[in-house]
Amino acid sequence: MIWLHDLWRIIVITNTILAFYIVFHRRRSVSTTWAWLIILLVLPIIGLILYGFFGRGISQENIFAINRQKHLGLRNVQETITKAPKKVSPDDTSTKGKIAIKYFNKDHNSPLTKNNHVDLYNDGHAMFKDMIRDIEKAKKTVNVEFYTFYNDEIGNRMLNLLIKKAKSGVKVNVLYDAWGSMGATKAWFNQLRKAGGEVLPFITSRNMITRYRINYHLHRKIVVIDGKISWTGGFNIGDQYLGKKKKLGYWRDSQVRIVGSASLLLQERFVMDWNASIYKNTQVITYSDLYFPDFDENDIENGDVATQVVFDGPDRYEQYMRNGMMRLMLMARKRLWIQTPYLIPDDAMFAAWQTIASSGIDVRIMIPCKPDHPFIYRATQWYANELTHYGIKVYIYNHGFIHAKTTVIDDLYSSVGSMNQDYRSYDLNFEDNVIFYDKKFNKKMTDTFEKDMEDSTLLTKEMIAKQSRPLKTLQSFSRMLSPIL
Repeated sequence: MIWLHDLWRIIVITNTILAFYIVFHRRRSVSTTWAWLIILLVLPIIGLILYGFFGRGISQENIFAINRQKHLGLRNVQETITKAPKKVSPDDTSTKGKIAIKYFNKDHNSPLTKNNHVDLYNDGHAMFKDMIRDIEKAKKTVNVEFYTFYNDEIGNRMLNLLIKKAKSGVKVNVLYDAWGSMGATKAWFNQLRKAGGEVLPFITSRNMITRYRINYHLHRKIVVIDGKISWTGGFNIGDQYLGKKKKLGYWRDSQVRIVGSASLLLQERFVMDWNASIYKNTQVITYSDLYFPDFDENDIENGDVATQVVFDGPDRYEQYMRNGMMRLMLMARKRLWIQTPYLIPDDAMFAAWQTIASSGIDVRIMIPCKPDHPFIYRATQWYANELTHYGIKVYIYNHGFIHAKTTVIDDLYSSVGSMNQDYRSYDLNFEDNVIFYDKKFNKKMTDTFEKDMEDSTLLTKEMIAKQSRPLKTLQSFSRMLSPIL
């Protein structure tokens, strides 16, 4: 037995040395560093295995492949946007938002577009109906990029439609996250490949086990049809997004349909993600009128919404989208209303909300009433409780599960996209948000939030006081691990 004791001592000492080296040898936030250090020290050997799969930085090979695509065709896209007819709306607030616009476009990757017709969708049935209608009308190209593409009823309906379009001569490309699309096997997607379509797993979700990294996900949701009509937001492709998963009930989300030059930027993002993920050079998409057509007056359908499309991912050195959204939020003078399914802000975002609320601005945050990820939900509850103590109004949505990722700022700016208010979206996921500088669209977003409030409960200090001690303990434990959830 003595030798077992000595062996365990050696393991613990070796594990401790490795833990400190592993955690501190690369740049990361203080909270994430401490969270991983606790895991590594409390769980010898097991912690190292977990870190190997979930804690290591994104593969340098993947970063090279992604960054190599940075400026592919962007100059041409910007020229096309510049030449497009511009209808300046009296609701256009982009002049007032120029500070945020300048930040988001500081690398010249996210120019402001003016001529866009935008529709807002909050229900999956209506959204899928119209998205399918758009794909059915596609004449040249259909590009689809999703975190989740399930092999279920709506997934098969969508796949069969794409097969039909591919057989008719339309160029169909599908990019998906393999980790988020469990059940969507290679054999299942081969039906589309045999019909002439192309399907690729995103580069970071390919060979996840052999590369020992399964923590970096394609979280974007993008559909672009003929380079002119685009869709993005929070919805993925799956039956649960139609409210067919009993555990979650009705699925409340937000998606936008854009007709206009902003679609070219979503197309550009798809092309870059696609070209970073290809297996062979014959799969490369190059700049052409097929994917980046010119717009005329009829294409825009009298659209005049000033729109900026922004993207982020772990291939960037800074938290670009988090910082940009924070800059936009700090411009609030009357209201800041946020919807997010996961409320796990980092210290900087937490401090920004606290500062905004302390300045007399109406800060409201809406979260779900039920979990789809237990530990994440308990961490969400901890932050909801804490924010309530700082005077921020937290609303708990009761009519099913709210998955919308939206922001409303005063009567001037609003945002719909894939970015949650959590560490994962800030640091690990590949995300996209669309910022609208338009009073009329802002009114739609404000009305939607107010309608959702009718199905919500305002969290109060009295409600927090009634929470059981075991629940609060679980919330605190989950919050401690929140940087790595």
